[in-house]
Amino acid sequence: MNRTYINEVVPGTRCRISGFVENLRNKRTMAFLVIRDITGRLQVTLEKEKAPELAALVDRLTIHSVVTVEGEVVANEYVKMGGKELLPESLHIDSIADALPIKDDSDIDSRMDYRWIDLRRERNQLMLRMQTTLTAAMRNFLLARNFVEIHTPKLIGAASESGSEVFEVKYFDTKAYLAQSPQFYKQMAMAAGLDRIFETGPVFRAEKSFTNKHATEFTGFDLEFSYVTTTEEVMQLEEQLLADAFAQVAERHGEEIGRLFGKQVIVPSLPFPRIRLADLYAELEKRYGYTVEDSAKGDLTTDAEHLCARFSMDAYGSEFLFVTDYDARERAFYHMRDERGVPMGYDLIWRGCEITTGAVREHRYEVLKRQAEEKGLTNDVEFYLQFFRYGCPPHGGFGLGIDRMTMLFLGLSIKEAEFLFRGPNRLTP
Repeated sequence: MNRTYINEVVPGTRCRISGFVENLRNKRTMAFLVIRDITGRLQVTLEKEKAPELAALVDRLTIHSVVTVEGEVVANEYVKMGGKELLPESLHIDSIADALPIKDDSDIDSRMDYRWIDLRRERNQLMLRMQTTLTAAMRNFLLARNFVEIHTPKLIGAASESGSEVFEVKYFDTKAYLAQSPQFYKQMAMAAGLDRIFETGPVFRAEKSFTNKHATEFTGFDLEFSYVTTTEEVMQLEEQLLADAFAQVAERHGEEIGRLFGKQVIVPSLPFPRIRLADLYAELEKRYGYTVEDSAKGDLTTDAEHLCARFSMDAYGSEFLFVTDYDARERAFYHMRDERGVPMGYDLIWRGCEITTGAVREHRYEVLKRQAEEKGLTNDVEFYLQFFRYGCPPHGGFGLGIDRMTMLFLGLSIKEAEFLFRGPNRLTP
């Protein structure tokens, strides 16, 4: 008999289930087991006198042991888990569990030490199912719009992006770096004529940061598309992508997220509000008395970023806010600049946290080379500049952090939002 997932079990049928023993009440004449797999829970009810050989096996079980049980499923209105139970005819012990070294209320670092056990919790399994839905929804949205999925190398010969905060690794008789982003290769794909591409993959940042939103390795969802000439085109694609993905997350997981995390999945209305950085600072000062030095107003400070959550809801009734018109000194050299010299890019803030930097890219070789020289990066990005010498369409794009979005969806720290967290002090398990 093939295995049946618990959420597919129907009273009046015989089935075979496999999973962890989540709860065990082993009484003198009866034993009650709660078996849980990735889809749900089912009670197994054993009358010991009728099956002494099964009772002997139950006596050996511990919490979190793994079993396979076969038998008849019957309706029982007194059983809280769906009003059904399984009456076992056979039971096989797949694995006996030692006493668990952590509990649900153990501190975060202890739970990270035993992450494979921590991930068995219903909350964490919902988190990963939700993340799966989110990523699949974004991928399908793009596939329906003629995007091609690519997989770029993570070992690179020159430091990407700004040239800082990269991990250096030994590479035979030379050295290489772990990619900070797929940015350069996304743009190479534009020069290759692929027109519209996206990628989901690991991103590495050598930041000694211990905040609740920074990690040294995380999963990025990046895209780039050609024949883009305005920031508005890039922002429109992103807001449509996110609204569609959020709707699917809300439909499939909204009720569970509310029950287990106390968070509401709000499907955003379109369009998202937009505001220039200078106007945002003026609004934050007028509304909340928040001020910064003029020298800091070319970028968004951490405190201002947090205040965006309040401002965006107060001013627009939206959890999302596009912030545009940053100072060129604070933006990457490959951002195109308008006639004012202002980068044609934006940050997207959600719930007071930046989740995206997007932009129209500079595709003209001589202009791009000059902007790299301004940042002192000419030698480091020589290989990248070659992509633009032989014709390249105008293009733009953005990247999203899947783990950071998961964190914001569920109200977690970044440690809890990743399958396995990597930070300055954690390389295991």
